[in-house]
Amino acid sequence: MSVASSSLTADIIAASTKRFERGSTLQKRKLLALDGGGIRGVLSLGILAKIEQIIGKPLGDYFDYIGGTSTGAIIATGLSLGFSVAKLQQFYDDCGPLMFEPRCLLQRYKSLYASDPLKDKLMEAFGAARTLGSADLKPKLLIMTRNWTTDSPWPVSNNPKAKYNDLNRPDCNLNIPLWQLVRASTAAPIYFPPEVLNWAPNDPSKSFAFVDGGVTPYNNPAFQMYRMATLPHYHLEWESGEDNMLIISVGTGSAPTAGPNYQSPDRSIPSQIPGLISALMYAAEVDQDINCRAIGRCVFGNKIDRELGDMVYTNPEPKKAFRYARYNAELTGEGLDALQLAHFKPNLDDLLKMDLATPENIARLREIGTAVGALVQPTHFGAFLV
Repeated sequence: MSVASSSLTADIIAASTKRFERGSTLQKRKLLALDGGGIRGVLSLGILAKIEQIIGKPLGDYFDYIGGTSTGAIIATGLSLGFSVAKLQQFYDDCGPLMFEPRCLLQRYKSLYASDPLKDKLMEAFGAARTLGSADLKPKLLIMTRNWTTDSPWPVSNNPKAKYNDLNRPDCNLNIPLWQLVRASTAAPIYFPPEVLNWAPNDPSKSFAFVDGGVTPYNNPAFQMYRMATLPHYHLEWESGEDNMLIISVGTGSAPTAGPNYQSPDRSIPSQIPGLISALMYAAEVDQDINCRAIGRCVFGNKIDRELGDMVYTNPEPKKAFRYARYNAELTGEGLDALQLAHFKPNLDDLLKMDLATPENIARLREIGTAVGALVQPTHFGAFLV
């Protein structure tokens, strides 16, 4: 190893240790989980703008752990690098249409959109040389993706104590280019081709194809973040308890997909395929949310269903595992009515699309996000608002 590379390794170890010590000395842990949803990330940015306003500082300076899936991974990475919400909003305004640039007709049997425009914008925004182990990532960062080669969810973090973040390993996670890991998390099947990441340069068996983390059970990564922060297997072992941990979960807007009614229950398999992925993502998102509300003290969230209600927990006892708030938009006619945005009802089909990055749709999504953001209150943060 050269003197220069030895010095770089020492810098990475020092930076990683500093990040770990920062988390270890804090009495109150604050986690931010960001859903996937393509261009609908614009909606979550509207919510995050209000949170940033309440906190009064960049979100990367407030939260100790930020995690995201797909478009949430883009936002989580930007926040961890110190980006303001306004800067990320500008990124989506400028780059959204480019990220969804259609492929030529002969290539569409592989995917609808080429990866190159998105790749170029991620490299430009996050740096071509910056790795997951970079010292300028402020809080701990989690990027959720799916290893298509091994058929398994891969939650990848920069926690320096994690098993696969040992810098002595040839396949150390911290050496992976940050932009490429984000690109892997956003490689939505059908929309984009998979991203191939080489974990160990001299070992072809460590090269894997990755697709969007949204096709794992963790398109909403909130409960996974709780596990990674507390379970001893991840070697972070932050103390749980509603006085010790706050989890803020931000969605990109969602709605159940209507199926056939009793008058025409039979539908062909091909007719069901287009809505299958979104239906599975919606079910997993709700399940993760319920997990958080079941063991955490939920202080805010939309109604789950008519049986569970909103699961907002007001009894002081028993104590819960963490304080929890979930902010999301219900993209249905009823949901838009509740936000006083009934004039968007004719645009519901467009609002639910993850790839319609037109200026008009981006503006609508931002307005919906702002309306949901108006529901965020300082009291939701309790004693964590310092």
